[in-house]
Amino acid sequence: MKQESEVMSVLKNIRQHLMGGVSYMIPVVVTGGILYAVATMLSMNSVQQGGAVKASNIVIDVLSQVGGVGLGMMVPVLAAFIAMSIADRPGIAPGLICGQLAVNVGSGFIGGVIAGVLCGIVAQYLKKVPLPKSMQSLKSIMIVPIFTSLIVGTITICVVGSPCAWLLKSLTAWLTSMSGASAILVGAITGAMIGFDLGGPINKVAYSTGAAVVGTSVLAGTNCTFMGPISLAICVPPIALGIETFIMKKKFNQEERDAGIGAIAMGVCGITEGAISYTTASPILIPINMIACAVGGAVAGAFGTYSNAAWGGLVVFPVTSGITYLVSIVIGVAVHGVLVMLLKKDVKEVVNHIDDEDVDIEIEF
Repeated sequence: MKQESEVMSVLKNIRQHLMGGVSYMIPVVVTGGILYAVATMLSMNSVQQGGAVKASNIVIDVLSQVGGVGLGMMVPVLAAFIAMSIADRPGIAPGLICGQLAVNVGSGFIGGVIAGVLCGIVAQYLKKVPLPKSMQSLKSIMIVPIFTSLIVGTITICVVGSPCAWLLKSLTAWLTSMSGASAILVGAITGAMIGFDLGGPINKVAYSTGAAVVGTSVLAGTNCTFMGPISLAICVPPIALGIETFIMKKKFNQEERDAGIGAIAMGVCGITEGAISYTTASPILIPINMIACAVGGAVAGAFGTYSNAAWGGLVVFPVTSGITYLVSIVIGVAVHGVLVMLLKKDVKEVVNHIDDEDVDIEIEF
């Protein structure tokens, strides 16, 4: 019964563990994705034979190799930190090893998530196995990692690999072949997810899925149309709110107006959290953010807008489809502005006035 309760505890907090893994994965995939995408842009060509950018000079070669390694580490890092979130340090090494195994057997992102969760659970149980005092010091650095890697590695190779590989291949094929009405619908849905909680769990589900597809698409030599709506939706709320603080001053208090330039800068850099302070103060902005991002995403889907970097904002503009990416952002920002003008109430500034007659000064000697 005790073991069952521990498993239920892990499953109950599974979202927290997954989000922990994603938060550590993001800097890796952003760094690798942007560097690799820049190499692709500089080569004026997509990925060539063997999954490597055609290197016409040393700069492109370095960028493609460094970026390619970064993209290749995405799944192992995700698995390692999911396992660490569950079992602390003893889960890191098994997570890295089994995450890489998931890549090797073709199960990719989905297999990495499963491997990370399994490594965390197995390591957590093995930590509780009683050992002689002479072996206690070896438990965390040798015994638990070795046996966890062996157990979960066997499961990954023999059980998880083939089904997850098939699922990932089917999912990637569907997402990368979207066109017409399906692309518009998926763009609208992923855009709304990005705008819903601004960096929270729903946002990260859309983003992490897009990041996984970017990795497989760019390395396979195709443009990632699935990431296009996500990339631009990331920057719509902070840029829109920043601009609105200047043209609709009555809708925002002085503190929010002062933060307007910062919000725009964060949006340009692909940091959707720049809109959180405004949304927290005015919950009406939650549906506004969702609608604006959904419209921008739908427009991007209709245009076939792509982004070959696993990030958002205008910093990735050189590795997007260009004008359609920019037009989709402008439309999303415009929709956001119209909705704020219609739905958000003016802010009443509270000014405290002190009447001279109410001031009583006593001087005691």
